[in-house]
Amino acid sequence: MIISYLTPLVLLLLLLAAAIRILPEYKRGVVFFLGRFQAVKGPGLVIIIPGIQKMEVVDLRIITLDVPEQDVISQDNVTVKVNAVLYFRVMDPQKAIINVENFVNATSQLAQTTLRSVLGKHELDEMLSERDKLNNDIQEILDVQTEDWGIKVANVEIKHVDLDESMIRAIARQAEAERERRAKVIHAEGEYQASQKLLDASEVLSKNPAAIQLRYLQTLNDMGNKNASTIVFPIPMDLIDSFKKFADKKD
Repeated sequence: MIISYLTPLVLLLLLLAAAIRILPEYKRGVVFFLGRFQAVKGPGLVIIIPGIQKMEVVDLRIITLDVPEQDVISQDNVTVKVNAVLYFRVMDPQKAIINVENFVNATSQLAQTTLRSVLGKHELDEMLSERDKLNNDIQEILDVQTEDWGIKVANVEIKHVDLDESMIRAIARQAEAERERRAKVIHAEGEYQASQKLLDASEVLSKNPAAIQLRYLQTLNDMGNKNASTIVFPIPMDLIDSFKKFADKKD
Protein backbone atom coordinates (compact mmCIF):
# COMPACT_ATOMS: atom_id res chain seq x y z
CA MET A 1 0.00 0.00 0.00
CA ILE A 2 2.90 2.35 0.74
CA ILE A 3 4.37 1.61 -2.69
CA SER A 4 1.09 2.56 -4.33
CA TYR A 5 1.35 6.00 -2.70
CA LEU A 6 5.05 6.49 -3.42
CA THR A 7 4.84 5.65 -7.10
CA PRO A 8 2.69 8.66 -8.10
CA LEU A 9 4.82 10.88 -5.88
CA VAL A 10 8.03 9.75 -7.56
CA LEU A 11 6.48 10.22 -10.99
CA LEU A 12 5.36 13.71 -10.00
CA LEU A 13 8.84 14.59 -8.80
CA LEU A 14 10.39 13.29 -12.02
CA LEU A 15 7.88 15.27 -14.05
CA LEU A 16 8.68 18.45 -12.15
CA ALA A 17 12.43 17.86 -12.54
CA ALA A 18 11.97 17.52 -16.30
CA ALA A 19 9.68 20.53 -16.50
CA ILE A 20 11.65 23.04 -14.42
CA ARG A 21 14.72 24.62 -15.99
CA ILE A 22 16.87 27.42 -14.55
CA LEU A 23 18.83 29.46 -17.07
CA PRO A 24 21.70 31.75 -16.03
CA GLU A 25 21.95 35.36 -17.18
CA TYR A 26 24.13 34.55 -20.22
CA LYS A 27 21.83 31.85 -21.65
CA ARG A 28 18.48 31.84 -23.43
CA GLY A 29 16.05 29.03 -24.22
CA VAL A 30 14.34 28.70 -27.60
CA VAL A 31 11.03 26.95 -26.84
CA PHE A 32 9.09 24.87 -29.41
CA PHE A 33 5.47 23.84 -28.88
CA LEU A 34 4.62 20.68 -30.79
CA GLY A 35 7.48 21.41 -33.20
CA ARG A 36 6.57 25.06 -33.79
CA PHE A 37 8.53 27.99 -32.47
CA GLN A 38 6.81 29.48 -29.44
CA ALA A 39 9.12 31.93 -27.64
CA VAL A 40 12.60 32.76 -26.40
CA LYS A 41 12.67 32.44 -22.63
CA GLY A 42 15.14 33.18 -19.87
CA PRO A 43 17.07 33.96 -17.87
CA GLY A 44 15.71 32.56 -14.63
CA LEU A 45 13.06 29.93 -14.04
CA VAL A 46 11.54 28.34 -17.14
CA ILE A 47 8.78 25.68 -17.02
CA ILE A 48 8.55 23.24 -19.92
CA ILE A 49 5.78 20.70 -20.45
CA PRO A 50 7.58 17.41 -21.16
CA GLY A 51 6.57 15.70 -24.39
CA ILE A 52 4.76 18.78 -25.69
CA GLN A 53 7.37 21.48 -25.43
CA LYS A 54 11.07 21.31 -26.25
CA MET A 55 13.76 23.85 -25.42
CA GLU A 56 17.13 24.50 -27.10
CA VAL A 57 19.58 26.43 -24.91
CA VAL A 58 21.83 29.06 -26.54
CA ASP A 59 24.88 30.72 -24.96
CA LEU A 60 25.02 34.49 -25.54
CA ARG A 61 28.65 34.97 -24.50
CA ILE A 62 31.41 35.71 -27.01
CA ILE A 63 32.69 32.49 -28.57
CA THR A 64 36.37 32.15 -29.51
CA LEU A 65 36.83 29.99 -32.59
CA ASP A 66 40.19 28.90 -34.00
CA VAL A 67 40.19 28.86 -37.79
CA PRO A 68 42.31 25.86 -38.89
CA GLU A 69 45.46 26.43 -40.94
CA GLN A 70 44.64 27.13 -44.58
CA ASP A 71 46.79 26.87 -47.72
CA VAL A 72 46.47 30.18 -49.54
CA ILE A 73 47.90 31.13 -52.95
CA SER A 74 48.53 34.86 -53.03
CA GLN A 75 48.00 37.06 -56.06
CA ASP A 76 51.73 36.90 -56.88
CA ASN A 77 51.59 33.04 -56.85
CA VAL A 78 53.17 32.46 -53.44
CA THR A 79 51.83 29.57 -51.34
CA VAL A 80 51.52 30.35 -47.64
CA LYS A 81 49.88 28.72 -44.65
CA VAL A 82 47.57 31.03 -42.70
CA ASN A 83 45.53 30.52 -39.54
CA ALA A 84 43.31 32.92 -37.64
CA VAL A 85 41.06 33.32 -34.62
CA LEU A 86 37.43 34.44 -34.78
CA TYR A 87 35.34 36.14 -32.06
CA PHE A 88 31.55 36.09 -32.43
CA ARG A 89 28.39 35.96 -30.36
CA VAL A 90 24.72 35.05 -30.82
CA MET A 91 22.50 38.13 -31.03
CA ASP A 92 19.24 36.41 -32.03
CA PRO A 93 18.78 32.94 -30.48
CA GLN A 94 15.71 32.23 -32.63
CA LYS A 95 17.63 32.66 -35.90
CA ALA A 96 20.68 30.80 -34.55
CA ILE A 97 18.56 27.69 -33.86
CA ILE A 98 16.01 27.83 -36.71
CA ASN A 99 17.97 29.20 -39.68
CA VAL A 100 21.09 27.02 -39.37
CA GLU A 101 21.65 23.47 -38.12
CA ASN A 102 24.88 24.10 -36.16
CA PHE A 103 25.81 27.76 -36.08
CA VAL A 104 29.30 27.16 -34.61
CA ASN A 105 30.30 24.68 -37.31
CA ALA A 106 28.68 26.79 -40.03
CA THR A 107 30.56 29.89 -38.89
CA SER A 108 33.83 27.95 -38.81
CA GLN A 109 33.39 26.66 -42.37
CA LEU A 110 32.42 30.11 -43.62
CA ALA A 111 35.47 31.66 -41.92
CA GLN A 112 37.80 29.18 -43.64
CA THR A 113 36.47 29.85 -47.13
CA THR A 114 36.38 33.62 -46.56
CA LEU A 115 39.97 33.59 -45.28
CA ARG A 116 41.21 31.85 -48.44
CA SER A 117 39.11 34.06 -50.71
CA VAL A 118 40.17 37.40 -49.22
CA LEU A 119 43.89 36.63 -48.83
CA GLY A 120 44.05 35.16 -52.34
CA LYS A 121 43.27 38.61 -53.74
CA HIS A 122 46.36 40.18 -52.15
CA GLU A 123 50.09 39.88 -52.65
CA LEU A 124 52.46 38.47 -50.05
CA ASP A 125 53.79 41.89 -49.05
CA GLU A 126 50.25 43.04 -48.27
CA MET A 127 49.60 39.96 -46.13
CA LEU A 128 52.66 40.76 -44.04
CA SER A 129 52.36 44.55 -43.81
CA GLU A 130 48.60 45.26 -43.99
CA ARG A 131 47.28 42.66 -41.57
CA ASP A 132 44.89 45.06 -39.82
CA LYS A 133 43.21 45.95 -43.12
CA LEU A 134 42.82 42.29 -44.04
CA ASN A 135 41.33 41.54 -40.59
CA ASN A 136 38.73 44.25 -41.11
CA ASP A 137 37.87 43.03 -44.61
CA ILE A 138 37.32 39.45 -43.41
CA GLN A 139 35.29 40.63 -40.40
CA GLU A 140 32.97 42.74 -42.56
CA ILE A 141 32.34 39.91 -45.03
CA LEU A 142 31.62 37.38 -42.27
CA ASP A 143 29.40 39.81 -40.40
CA VAL A 144 27.19 40.36 -43.45
CA GLN A 145 26.88 36.64 -44.28
CA THR A 146 26.13 35.52 -40.69
CA GLU A 147 23.48 38.18 -40.09
CA ASP A 148 20.72 35.78 -41.21
CA TRP A 149 21.95 33.32 -38.57
CA GLY A 150 21.53 35.88 -35.78
CA ILE A 151 25.31 36.04 -35.25
CA LYS A 152 27.52 39.10 -34.82
CA VAL A 153 31.20 38.70 -35.74
CA ALA A 154 33.06 40.97 -33.32
CA ASN A 155 36.63 40.54 -34.53
CA VAL A 156 38.95 38.48 -36.73
CA GLU A 157 42.69 38.21 -36.12
CA ILE A 158 45.19 36.58 -38.49
CA LYS A 159 47.65 34.81 -36.20
CA HIS A 160 50.37 33.37 -38.43
CA VAL A 161 51.47 33.63 -42.06
CA ASP A 162 53.99 30.81 -42.53
CA LEU A 163 56.37 30.57 -45.50
CA ASP A 164 58.66 27.79 -46.66
CA GLU A 165 62.46 28.10 -46.32
CA SER A 166 63.10 29.01 -49.97
CA MET A 167 60.64 31.89 -49.81
CA ILE A 168 62.16 33.15 -46.55
CA ARG A 169 65.60 33.23 -48.20
CA ALA A 170 64.18 35.04 -51.22
CA ILE A 171 62.57 37.68 -48.99
CA ALA A 172 65.88 38.11 -47.12
CA ARG A 173 67.72 38.69 -50.43
CA GLN A 174 65.05 41.13 -51.50
CA ALA A 175 65.38 43.07 -48.23
CA GLU A 176 69.17 43.17 -48.58
CA ALA A 177 68.90 44.45 -52.16
CA GLU A 178 66.45 47.11 -51.01
CA ARG A 179 68.87 48.28 -48.29
CA GLU A 180 71.72 48.48 -50.82
CA ARG A 181 69.52 50.47 -53.18
CA ARG A 182 68.66 52.96 -50.44
CA ALA A 183 72.33 53.29 -49.48
CA LYS A 184 73.30 54.07 -53.06
CA VAL A 185 70.51 56.59 -53.40
CA ILE A 186 71.55 58.33 -50.17
CA HIS A 187 75.20 58.36 -51.32
CA ALA A 188 74.23 59.81 -54.71
CA GLU A 189 72.11 62.49 -53.05
CA GLY A 190 75.07 63.40 -50.81
CA GLU A 191 77.39 63.67 -53.81
CA TYR A 192 74.89 65.87 -55.61
CA GLN A 193 74.48 68.19 -52.63
CA ALA A 194 78.27 68.42 -52.17
CA SER A 195 78.81 69.26 -55.83
CA GLN A 196 76.08 71.88 -55.65
CA LYS A 197 77.78 73.52 -52.67
CA LEU A 198 81.14 73.48 -54.46
CA LEU A 199 79.53 75.13 -57.46
CA ASP A 200 78.06 77.84 -55.24
CA ALA A 201 81.44 78.37 -53.57
CA SER A 202 83.21 78.67 -56.91
CA GLU A 203 80.74 81.28 -58.07
CA VAL A 204 81.33 83.31 -54.89
CA LEU A 205 85.14 83.08 -55.23
CA SER A 206 85.07 84.01 -58.92
CA LYS A 207 83.45 87.33 -58.12
CA ASN A 208 86.37 88.42 -55.89
CA PRO A 209 90.02 87.63 -56.91
CA ALA A 210 91.22 88.51 -53.41
CA ALA A 211 89.04 85.74 -51.98
CA ILE A 212 90.73 83.26 -54.33
CA GLN A 213 94.15 84.38 -53.14
CA LEU A 214 93.10 84.03 -49.49
CA ARG A 215 91.79 80.56 -50.16
CA TYR A 216 95.07 79.70 -51.86
CA LEU A 217 97.06 80.86 -48.83
CA GLN A 218 94.76 78.96 -46.46
CA THR A 219 95.36 75.77 -48.43
CA LEU A 220 99.14 76.27 -48.19
CA ASN A 221 98.84 76.78 -44.43
CA ASP A 222 96.82 73.57 -44.06
CA MET A 223 99.39 71.60 -46.03
CA GLY A 224 102.28 73.05 -43.99
CA ASN A 225 100.72 72.02 -40.67
CA LYS A 226 100.67 68.33 -41.64
CA ASN A 227 103.64 65.99 -41.14
CA ALA A 228 104.37 65.44 -44.81
CA SER A 229 107.56 65.09 -46.80
CA THR A 230 106.20 67.19 -49.64
CA ILE A 231 107.68 70.68 -49.96
CA VAL A 232 105.42 73.29 -51.50
CA PHE A 233 106.85 76.40 -53.16
CA PRO A 234 104.18 79.01 -53.60
CA ILE A 235 104.30 80.84 -56.90
CA PRO A 236 102.60 84.21 -57.19
CA MET A 237 99.72 84.31 -59.64
CA ASP A 238 101.15 87.46 -61.24
CA LEU A 239 104.32 85.59 -62.21
CA ILE A 240 102.24 82.90 -63.90
CA ASP A 241 100.30 85.55 -65.78
CA SER A 242 103.58 87.10 -66.96
CA PHE A 243 104.76 83.74 -68.31
CA LYS A 244 101.46 83.33 -70.14
CA LYS A 245 101.76 86.76 -71.77
CA PHE A 246 105.37 86.08 -72.77
CA ALA A 247 104.38 82.76 -74.33
CA ASP A 248 101.56 84.39 -76.26
CA LYS A 249 103.86 87.08 -77.66
CA LYS A 250 106.41 84.46 -78.69
CA ASP A 251 103.77 82.56 -80.61
